[in-house]
Amino acid sequence: MSWETPELPEIQRRYRWVAPIYPLFNIVFGLPPGIRKKAVERLGLLAGGSVLEVGCGTGRNFPLLANAVGPEGHIFGVDATREMLERAELLAKRRKIPNVTLRLEDAAELTLDKTVDAALFSLSYSVIPGEKDALAKAWALVRPGGRLVIMDASVERRHSGRLLRRSAAALSRATVLGNPFKKGWEDLKALAGDVEVQDFGRGLYFIATASKAGRQASP
Repeated sequence: MSWETPELPEIQRRYRWVAPIYPLFNIVFGLPPGIRKKAVERLGLLAGGSVLEVGCGTGRNFPLLANAVGPEGHIFGVDATREMLERAELLAKRRKIPNVTLRLEDAAELTLDKTVDAALFSLSYSVIPGEKDALAKAWALVRPGGRLVIMDASVERRHSGRLLRRSAAALSRATVLGNPFKKGWEDLKALAGDVEVQDFGRGLYFIATASKAGRQASP
């Protein structure tokens, strides 16, 4: 089945109305319990570290990231939809998470002027147009010894039947505009070399982790 990722303006329009109900999609798509926490753990963050979340959405991962880097650490969140970032900002204020910098930006044209200890794509890689460009830019921002993690859904991780593939595509198209046929783990491997991949939810979800060669300086 062919699939084209929608253009950014279409995604921005969709996420303007998705933003208020975005947490419901964890249930709709059967997100495995604890997978967000596992993805953050794979980042290998230390107290005082810094992390970039590409496609941070409403900031659902911020409490986990803040717990990992501590009050002296820093979270950079990038998203292409203002309404999603507004909710991320409210979450950070409500949860009293310090040192959060939010950027309204197309991930494929990421221009962060700092390097980070780790980068995370959490349920965003399958949605981002120009995802390989976004991945390359994020990888370039990770310091030597740091990690990049992609956590997402894909029907390509197991031998999916035609009905499942069509159903997943239809549900994504009708809601979050994700592309369930992207192979983020393969894109990461092509860029970074060795990649560790762990499957969840009977193979419908995965966490792919790559470490950048070199030794990271202490925060």
